[in-house]
Amino acid sequence: MRAQNSRRGGAGSPVLLTDAEVVVEDSRIVAVGPRGTAQVDEVIELGDAVLMPGLIDLDALTDIDHTILDSWQSRELGLGLQWSRDYATHRRRAVFDAEERAFIREFGFVQLLLHGVTTAMPIASEVHSDWAESYEDAVAMAEAARRLGLRVYLGPAYRSGVNVVDDDGTRSIYWNEELGRSGFADAARFVEWASAQDTDLVHPALLPCRIETLSEDLLHRTAALASRTDVLVRLHALQGLHERAFVFERFGMPPLAVLEQVGLLGPNLLIPHGIYVDSNPHVDDAETDADIGTLAASGASIVHCPLTSARHGAALDSFDRYRAAGVRICLGTDSFPPDLVRGIDLGVTLTKVLTSRLDAATYADYVSAATLGGADALHRPDLGRIEVGATADLVAFRLDDPRDGVLDDPLRTLCMNSSGRAADFSMVAGRITLRDGVIPGIDLTAMTRRAQTLFERMRAAYAERDYLRRPVSELFPPSFPVR
Repeated sequence: MRAQNSRRGGAGSPVLLTDAEVVVEDSRIVAVGPRGTAQVDEVIELGDAVLMPGLIDLDALTDIDHTILDSWQSRELGLGLQWSRDYATHRRRAVFDAEERAFIREFGFVQLLLHGVTTAMPIASEVHSDWAESYEDAVAMAEAARRLGLRVYLGPAYRSGVNVVDDDGTRSIYWNEELGRSGFADAARFVEWASAQDTDLVHPALLPCRIETLSEDLLHRTAALASRTDVLVRLHALQGLHERAFVFERFGMPPLAVLEQVGLLGPNLLIPHGIYVDSNPHVDDAETDADIGTLAASGASIVHCPLTSARHGAALDSFDRYRAAGVRICLGTDSFPPDLVRGIDLGVTLTKVLTSRLDAATYADYVSAATLGGADALHRPDLGRIEVGATADLVAFRLDDPRDGVLDDPLRTLCMNSSGRAADFSMVAGRITLRDGVIPGIDLTAMTRRAQTLFERMRAAYAERDYLRRPVSELFPPSFPVR
């Protein structure tokens, strides 16, 4: 077993220990070192594996997979996957009932554990809801996380508007302030409920949907509650050009300036995906380069999701430049499967392409973002590291799969030749949550069978939201003609 240890080497980086052991007592790490370091009651042999701090996914999709549906269409078909204004105004409905939504979230949590994630900040798509999420939805998620042993930072998503397509095919926002205030009230209620829970597995956070779907009033309410309760806020922003245009139209300033003006920009803010700043070549004022400095000075975190961004034709430009400027970077998946290992590999590759340098980002840089970076964003110095006194969040990835070929450096071998599916063992605060690739008490075959049934219902519901009312066969044509 090779353990990635956070004891600092001369370059200030984590170090790798070979044939090492980690000793856990209750929820804490009490010893790290060569095999035989301490007398123990039980030994778990992990074999040819790399043992790492548990991965931290701060934009963790806990939803029936929709990226497989919405990341490859032409513009014309893509518009059909948004809500039509008529649907938002007159025909809005929930595709799933409360029990089905709870199952979907639990299925997402299971997938996170199977891919080596031990701490997550969930995100669920509101596309198939009747608006956003409720207090009851968030409590059900918290209870599922507790059952499975996954640590979560969560709250119900809320918004006062939704992206829609008008009859003429143009995009706009449909506003409903009453639903926005109701959703915010649910979020505030959940903060109070979660703060009273006596467990490290459930922590409250404010998770408003997207900056362009929040009214100015809701932005101010969010900032005030976050300041009063000292909870984290995750708000999708700097994510797209449509977002930037909508925000400019309403506020007369770009999204980052709005975040600063309403009091959200600071160390408790997490921003997925952080791509469209003033220096991005697709932004009109790309000659300037102030936004990255503003982000660094604020202490806010960028939740970098390289895989899902690339699937939608975008990339952080670049990981190396943001990091060099001092921007705090953590990682998220925001897609299915929630595989941070695949995301790390693609992130490193895209940074090479964008900078034309093979050394612009290393696998160590990205693994650190998925562990230490996430811990820093959560203000949890006890997470993201393997050292005495740290919380015992651990994950082991197998390195002996013949399909991975030969073994070189364990991190590079894992990230380049394998995937998160190599996760074989995990522990959250000393509790074993994955052993021999199996989650105790979970019938994965039965869960997947039910998830497929719900996915087919979700897929069929897109047709009723399309502004042109096209059938599913037209919205989702097969890769090749089916005969």
